[in-house]
Amino acid sequence: MAAYNEEKITSVTHWNDTLFSFTTTRDPSFRFRNGHFVMIGLEVDGKPLMRAYSVVSPSYEDHLEFLSIKVPDGPLTSRLQHVRVGDGLLVGQKATGTLVIDDLRAGRHLYCFSTGTGLAPFMSIIRDPDTYDRFEKVVLIHGVRLVSELAYGDYIKNELTAHEFLGEMVRDQLIYYPTVTREAFTHTGRLTTAIETGQLFKDIGLPALEAAHDRAMICGSPSMLKETAQMLDDRGFVISPGLGQPGDYVIERAFVER
Repeated sequence: MAAYNEEKITSVTHWNDTLFSFTTTRDPSFRFRNGHFVMIGLEVDGKPLMRAYSVVSPSYEDHLEFLSIKVPDGPLTSRLQHVRVGDGLLVGQKATGTLVIDDLRAGRHLYCFSTGTGLAPFMSIIRDPDTYDRFEKVVLIHGVRLVSELAYGDYIKNELTAHEFLGEMVRDQLIYYPTVTREAFTHTGRLTTAIETGQLFKDIGLPALEAAHDRAMICGSPSMLKETAQMLDDRGFVISPGLGQPGDYVIERAFVER
């Protein structure tokens, strides 16, 4: 148990019957970079049951936040979805990951492609002042099946734009593009289709993807990640090999290789 800190659940939000998020206390010694993930879990039968979760909250906050799906028969999520304020949570002492802006070359526009809970690391990245210092525009695309799965959508549109310190940068530079596949919505269809047809760029008023000045980050389902990465490769983008070596786009390699 020495490799984990025991934190306390401080809030729980159930977005719908398949999606929830929660916040915890944060040990003062815990450090991470925006976009990182950490092992979290519960003690089950006297042993830690841990899974990798991206950190939703930005690195400067004094709490931690996580976003999770609910899997009825999932070893961890079947238990995690029932946590309440005051319950304990095991949090690994070391965060890591390859979904960080430091591994991107300098560029003009940053595209954050996410589906489902793949939104999680981008919630920390779009609340990082360095992100706005490095890029003129930050485009956050979030693809889901149902409108109720657009976690943090209202927060991004209404609260983050009014943030005391980030508000002006967010209003001027962040473009939030949610798209839904199974219900009527402002934007409908798969994220990859919006890229292929050019509808995404028409809607947001930016030119189509160009490796010369655009950069990208991808986090989502394995199929979406593979398809989006292939689209970038076809357009001449070069993936970062990680380990501090910059590229035109990054993915979370740990989730892909597991």
